[in-house]
Parts: sequence; C-alpha cells; structure tokens
Amino acid sequence: MCFHYSLTKERAEIEIQLGATWDDVEWTPVYHMDGFRFSLMPVITQDAPTRIQLLNWGLIPQWVKTNDEAQKMRAQTLNARSETIFKKPSFRSSISNSRCLVIMDGFFEWMDHNESKYPHYIYLDKHEIFCVGGIYTSWVDKITGELITSFSILTTDANTELSKVHNTKKRMPVIIPPNQYKTWLTANLPKEKIKSFFDPYPDGIIQYHTISKFISSKKYNTNVPETLIPYEYPELIPPPSLFE
Repeated sequence: MCFHYSLTKERAEIEIQLGATWDDVEWTPVYHMDGFRFSLMPVITQDAPTRIQLLNWGLIPQWVKTNDEAQKMRAQTLNARSETIFKKPSFRSSISNSRCLVIMDGFFEWMDHNESKYPHYIYLDKHEIFCVGGIYTSWVDKITGELITSFSILTTDANTELSKVHNTKKRMPVIIPPNQYKTWLTANLPKEKIKSFFDPYPDGIIQYHTISKFISSKKYNTNVPETLIPYEYPELIPPPSLFE
C-alpha cells in the first residue's frame, strides 16, 4: 500500500528534472503527506504531459452521485491494485486513457516486528525525484457545481527488498522508470503494454531507513524535515554472527 509519501524538492528542481512546467499554483515542499487528508499533490496527466498540476489524492469516480458518497469513496481509492484495475468499477474507466505520473521523492511503510510497527522511509539513490503510476478522473458535485479532479496511486507486489519492510501485505507503488514516462502517458496503449509496467521495481535501487514513530502522531504536525531523520531501534538490530 502507499498511503504516505513525500516530495521535499522546490518547484524549480521538479521542473528541471521532469521537463515540465508548473501550472500557476503555489507549492511548498512536503515532508509527510498523509493520504487520508485528501490533499492536493503534484501530478502530470495524459491530457497535459508538459504541465505539473495539483490534483486531489483520493479518486472520486464520475458515477458517484452525492458529496457524502464521494467522501466515503475517496478513502477507499487512495490506492488501486494493478492486478484488478481493469476490472474494478472505480478504476477501469481511467486506466486506458487517464493515466498520470504521481511525483514524489520518498514514501513510507511500516514493518511488523513482535506485534509492534516500525516506520520506514523509502527512497531512491541520492534521494532523487521519481514518479509512480497513477490514474485520474474528474467529478462534478451536483449541488455546488464544483469540478474535482482526483487521482489514485497504482500498487503492485513488493520486490524482495521491500518485502522485508512492508512484511505483512507486501505491496509497493508502481514505480515508472524515467525513460518510460512518455510511454506511460501515451494515449491508446494496448492493454498488455500497460500491464507491462506493473512489475515490481528491481532490487538494488531502492534505499530505506527507520524513522521515529513521531510520524504517527495525531497531536503534532509531522509535515516537517525532522520526520525523515533516521531513528534507530535496538530491537531491530540483528545480533552479531558467531562466524564474524
């Protein structure tokens, strides 16, 4: 699963690395975004592959009728399982020609160990920007007339390394290789070509470290740089080998 992520870079660096231009919107680096806040986050869509837009995280399908139904639905659509995305009513109308790149530079998962959970921060080498596969759609609130464009993050099986971290459900976001960004956003891709993106990201590229359980605080603001600082848990350190 992927319900928490970060994008700590400034807008100019994001533009340079992705070769896209921001819409006329404000941007402040995000150190911890909790998906259940349903906030606006940067994406690049098929409709506008050279623009960086802010869309609501938590997809609201077009067929949703009321605002109450929309609020309940978005809590269930922060993620979309790639294995069933062509079948699920919430997602199947978007996967063919409403795909997007969700921009981030890290995400968070929790390891289960002796009935306790330990948060980890996960990122690529040099903490660089990367994009994960997403889908999006627009929904109109029939009462207010407001148009809300929202997205969901695709997930797949965790690779061998992340299976040790997210060691219960063993999931990870669908990370799109940079040389495939344009292809992912190409219209009318065959179904089998879209499915080819759903393989777990290769081992040996992703890095991670444990962080403080402060990230789960409901009392304090966790969208701060301190959230990402490595934090050591003695109970997770393996004992030295007798053969060392």
